[in-house]
Amino acid sequence: MELTNFFSLLGGLALFLYGMNMMSDGLELAAGDRMKTILEKLTTNRFLGIGVGALITAVIQSSSATTVMVVGFVNAGLMNLQNAVWVIMGANVGTTITGQLIALNITEFAPIIAFIGVALIAFVKNTKTDAIGQVIAGLGILFMGMEMMSSAMVPLRDSEVFVSLVSSFENPLIGIIVGALFTAVIQSSSASVGVMQALAVSGVIGLPQAVYVLFGQNIGTCITSVLASIGANRNAKRATVIHLSFNIIGIVIFVVLSMVTPFVSIMESLTPNVSAQIANVHTVFNIATTLLLLPIGKQLVNLSYLILPERKGEDGRMDTEYLDKSIFTSEYRLGVGTIANTQLFNEMQNMLNVALDNVRKSFELIAEFKEEKYEKLLKNEDYINYLNKEIVDYTTIAISSDIPQDSAAGIAIFMKCSADLERIGDHAVNIAQRAQLLDKEDRHFSKEALNEINVMSSLCTHILEELKIMNYVDFKHIIDKVDVIEESIDKTHNEFSVNQLIRLRNKECSTENSVVFTKILTDYERIGDHSLNIAQSIYKINEVRSAMKMVEAQEMN
Repeated sequence: MELTNFFSLLGGLALFLYGMNMMSDGLELAAGDRMKTILEKLTTNRFLGIGVGALITAVIQSSSATTVMVVGFVNAGLMNLQNAVWVIMGANVGTTITGQLIALNITEFAPIIAFIGVALIAFVKNTKTDAIGQVIAGLGILFMGMEMMSSAMVPLRDSEVFVSLVSSFENPLIGIIVGALFTAVIQSSSASVGVMQALAVSGVIGLPQAVYVLFGQNIGTCITSVLASIGANRNAKRATVIHLSFNIIGIVIFVVLSMVTPFVSIMESLTPNVSAQIANVHTVFNIATTLLLLPIGKQLVNLSYLILPERKGEDGRMDTEYLDKSIFTSEYRLGVGTIANTQLFNEMQNMLNVALDNVRKSFELIAEFKEEKYEKLLKNEDYINYLNKEIVDYTTIAISSDIPQDSAAGIAIFMKCSADLERIGDHAVNIAQRAQLLDKEDRHFSKEALNEINVMSSLCTHILEELKIMNYVDFKHIIDKVDVIEESIDKTHNEFSVNQLIRLRNKECSTENSVVFTKILTDYERIGDHSLNIAQSIYKINEVRSAMKMVEAQEMN
């Protein structure tokens, strides 16, 4: 094999992978946040879930991209593990489309396909058309790369060394290892199957040498989802375990089948086209494995819990519940905008829960100061500060990444929400510190003053409870309610301030207690202000998203 052929092989592989990347980016532009809605509505049923996974993978030509997206969605709480099983199964089926297209010799039409895609991008100034153009151009470039690889490998059939090496692939262990390693390196089973077909078209390899390599490629493709799950939560890691389990079980079944039955001979007899034989084995493997494991999807989930059980106990190390920065470094961009928005929203809800707990504790400390509860409140405050820093870091990375404009606009607003929650935590600490001061100096509020503080505390916990919702789209339904509660907090603050001045004038309380009481009321009033800020900020996200959708609709028209 000459050096020019080697360069052509690398160039062809580069075009193949670049075409896949273009298709993935095009689908991201076309679908964007709607991918979340599609997955939520269509994955509750196992057959629809498999269909969605197969369809998405068939379009973007990469099961790795689909499984990375699934891991991200599980990590963000958009999808549960049971639904993830069906999408992963579908992704394995959808990834076989590339091999079938190659077997149909569609490479002859690759230049015209690429031209149509580029023409749509260059001459039609429309966001949706641009996205469709990317998908079509990516498909054409992918098959042009396939043609380059096939041509570059023709000299290998005359190489005795290479032919001898390929012959060793008939050993199941060697074939599986080679397939797994090669696919893990290029992180694409479609590409590795394409390379095998290019070798077959060049006359270098036959089905007996290719079959075990094909099986191994199904393990190698899991490396991408394994990498995507690093730093993700426990459930996201379980999604990766399910992906691995699916392929390992299938490989064990088909290796035994190939060794004790004439499976390979039967597949050879169906067509004389070796490229089609490879595509057919790949398709049969994934469809048959899906059908075999379809009835035991729940058991695959249970297996993932056995391998990765719930952690017991706390190790004292702070960590976020939902944020996963690795989604911005992955080469697969599908659904990143949706995942980032959802992770931020869920982490904000986590931060809100801790802040709400501290607001409750702050009044409890005024009513009855306990050192243990005070220390717990301070630990919560440290965690709130930690989450604020992590959310700011995550948001900074997100808005500097290549994600859809509407997603980026929404993500930026979460930074302000985090700052408001951090300030709510600070005011809860202020109240707790005033409670500690009263306890140290053995001073107490009157029953009337304590009841008024209780009213303010109840109003503040009420407004924070209203912010605890399942989806940030729901903020448009509670914004008016939050506004009414905040106005009530302001009026109550003014009323109780006047009451305190009357008590002070009537010498029913000390000046020192009056000062502390007034500061506590102010802390609660500020908590109400920051709560309203959060509701208004999230509501603004919906306005931004609605405006972007109107622009998209106008462009399409």
